[in-house]
Amino acid sequence: MKEKMISTISWLIVLWTSKVFLLSLPYKFTLHPDTQHIFGTIGQWMNGILGDAAGTWFSSYGSYVVGAFELITALILLSPVLFWMLTKIRIIAGAPSQSMMHAVGGLMASGVMAGAVFFHLFTPLGIEVIHEGQSDHGSLFYAAVSILIFGFLLFVINYMQLQSVKLKEE
Repeated sequence: MKEKMISTISWLIVLWTSKVFLLSLPYKFTLHPDTQHIFGTIGQWMNGILGDAAGTWFSSYGSYVVGAFELITALILLSPVLFWMLTKIRIIAGAPSQSMMHAVGGLMASGVMAGAVFFHLFTPLGIEVIHEGQSDHGSLFYAAVSILIFGFLLFVINYMQLQSVKLKEE
């Protein structure tokens, strides 16, 4: 029963995280004006801290790097479905466990969102992003906080599950 509950909680977190990451990709990869505003604001702030080169680079390429990392994270989080399908049709014999993939993906999601939360709290970007007179009412910040927390929870419960299985095998 405990394993079923952990699996259900894991998949709920995975679905939320993957939804947020995957739906943001078109904005990040097409340099939507909102994305340019967000990464440009952070880049300008970086100019004063790390120098013009770093700030300019982040303004120009930060959305691609963050978007790529979020895409890879979502793929890792969703990969147990693909592995399950491939083992069922006997294309592969073995695959990493769901717990392993969810632990790794949870840590990655939490890490990237720690950066997002930092930039919202400690740069001129702010909790409430305002661009061209329109506010996001903090939705980006609150999504980042939720994934930071849920991603870490995903890591912890799946890491504990892996340790439990490891102890049973010994």
